[in-house]
Amino acid sequence: MNGRLERREGLTVLPVMAAPAEYGAHLKARIDPLITGVGPVEAAVSLATALARMDGQGDRPDLIVSLGSCGSRTLEHAAVYQVTSVGYRDMDASALGFPKGVTPLSDLPAVLPLPCPIPGLPTASLSTGANVVSGAAYDAIDADMVDMETWALARAAHTFDVPLVALRGVSDGRTELKALEDWTGTLHLIDEHLATAWDRLMDVLEAGGLVALDRTPFARKDISQPASPETIA
Repeated sequence: MNGRLERREGLTVLPVMAAPAEYGAHLKARIDPLITGVGPVEAAVSLATALARMDGQGDRPDLIVSLGSCGSRTLEHAAVYQVTSVGYRDMDASALGFPKGVTPLSDLPAVLPLPCPIPGLPTASLSTGANVVSGAAYDAIDADMVDMETWALARAAHTFDVPLVALRGVSDGRTELKALEDWTGTLHLIDEHLATAWDRLMDVLEAGGLVALDRTPFARKDISQPASPETIA
């Protein structure tokens, strides 16, 4: 799906989701999102392609909003959280002396801060990777939630200097995943709660515009160069 830009008080907002299963009746009544596909590669390719096309047409969005599900062993299931920060758990060049999570020869830190503009909506940190996390695999995760797209979406948004807000509903994590239904079983509730969060975000933007974002969207000049090894051998 190509996605439709939502226009609010002079702002354009691009909603983005990973999978049709997450796009239920409540969100369908509100948005026509870019559907990227599952995983960091699909997410990065799809969003970067869409932004390049929009940029070429002179219609680059003012804000990207990523909506979808996630896993968490500790947070309330079916509840929606604003993502305060996201890390990329697949990146591990520690054998070369780089801190885990830092992409070698990149100016990005291991963890990216994200705006959390919706008053009263709970917040949580997120880890992105290409694997489905279940059971004991949570022991290795240094974040409240896990997903498979947000880091990649933030990276693509950063390339085009567009801020990104991420909203995630917890679909699984309390027990070991054994079937697809263990993920999809709560998606109808998450759809409803994401739709409510979307409405609240639109109210915030209509009242205050992008100034309402409680963090300055990260930009290259605002990110410190991560520590790198003195030599790579």
